[in-house]
Amino acid sequence: MKDLKEVYQTYEKLFNQEITLQGWIRNHRKQKDIGFIDFNDGTYFKGVQLIYDNNLKDFQEVQKLHIGSAITVTGILIKSLKEKQPFEIMIKTIKLEGDCPDDYPIQPKRHTREFLRSLAYLRPRTNLFSAVFRVRSIVAEAIHNYFQENNYVYVHTPLITTTDCEGSDQMFKITTFDYDNMPKDDKGLVDTSKDLFGKKTYVTGTGQLHGEAFAMAFKKIYTFGPTFRTENSNTKTHANEFWMIEPEIAFCDLNGLMNIEEEMLKYIVRDVLEKCPEEINFFDEFVEKGLKEKLTKLVNSSFVRITHHEAIDILTKANIKWEFEPNYESDIAKEHEKYITEYFNSPVFITDWPKDIKAWYMKVNEDGKTVAAVDLEVPGAGELMGGSQREENYDKLLKRIKEMNVLEEPVDWFCNLRKYGGCYHSGFGMGFERLIIYLTGVENIRDVIPFPRTPKNCDY
Repeated sequence: MKDLKEVYQTYEKLFNQEITLQGWIRNHRKQKDIGFIDFNDGTYFKGVQLIYDNNLKDFQEVQKLHIGSAITVTGILIKSLKEKQPFEIMIKTIKLEGDCPDDYPIQPKRHTREFLRSLAYLRPRTNLFSAVFRVRSIVAEAIHNYFQENNYVYVHTPLITTTDCEGSDQMFKITTFDYDNMPKDDKGLVDTSKDLFGKKTYVTGTGQLHGEAFAMAFKKIYTFGPTFRTENSNTKTHANEFWMIEPEIAFCDLNGLMNIEEEMLKYIVRDVLEKCPEEINFFDEFVEKGLKEKLTKLVNSSFVRITHHEAIDILTKANIKWEFEPNYESDIAKEHEKYITEYFNSPVFITDWPKDIKAWYMKVNEDGKTVAAVDLEVPGAGELMGGSQREENYDKLLKRIKEMNVLEEPVDWFCNLRKYGGCYHSGFGMGFERLIIYLTGVENIRDVIPFPRTPKNCDY
């Protein structure tokens, strides 16, 4: 028994030999005395054409096989006369393993992505989503390989937490209470002391704070897992459940962090170009023209580094009527991100952001106005990573917590890391799905997550 990936790797040695494959019928074209089956077993992006004629013992029965059916086929591997395929298989025997009705929704024609989202459990059988989720798998492997090869410890941070990092309004609440009969305290509020954990608990919005605790023991750690946010946003880049990569590195400043971000991204892109050539060629032809060139260029480029102030200088001097006027105290918009990357024709690190628009745990710079934060902007996708040097001074961190009205009790343990052998350290976060969007050209986050969870959408 072989699989298609193995056959493609060694097909010249297998010519005129008998092989057996198991998989699914993608298409079935029937003629009076001959038939052609497009077959794929999921192990390789490309499929193979199966051929049979009326000399086959079960010719009439084989002609009745439906698209979508699971089969076991044995045949002879022969050289193909068509340039687009190096080989095909002349069927000797075929066994139906699982039939499929005529109304099978994934017929061999173009389907809209919106239609396929409504059939998320079937869409991996299409070329587009076969390519997307194969790349997703390879990228996950590359992420782990990069960190493991560089001596990082992989940490499983908790999904259930009491720590408020991104703001409790952004976090899903956890309770075992009956919604219709919640116990109340003497103030008429829900009495969380009677709940399972005895206090307010949430589904995590980040693994960062717990990751920092482990960085203070292992020096270099990373987390890679699911993350949850409650934002009611229906954009192409937001979802309520997504995956995040979050490294934390002790004895690392902001410049060192940018070196790591650049090195890691190039490692991943290089790995995808090497291991997924068929998928990248497919995306380049049918999804985003020039994708392969874009990714190759990234690997060979040197990322630009500018401050937020310098970015605003560039934007304000541009002869463009902006939808959102750039200013020195605010975030930059998508249109600004696009312009900056096109201006430099390169990925761009933007550093030293106004402290009032960034998180409480970021290190305040000596100017007292900005923080040692960095966003990585990439051509065609905008912000891909966000990170910072963390505040290592206990008193300064407490001051920031008070300034930004963060509840102290849930993060007191995090602050204590500064008291017990703390050091300067940095970290960043990268949304896994945003990376997949960038690598495939598939622009909607709903199409790079197997079963997307977005507002009013929690099917399956």
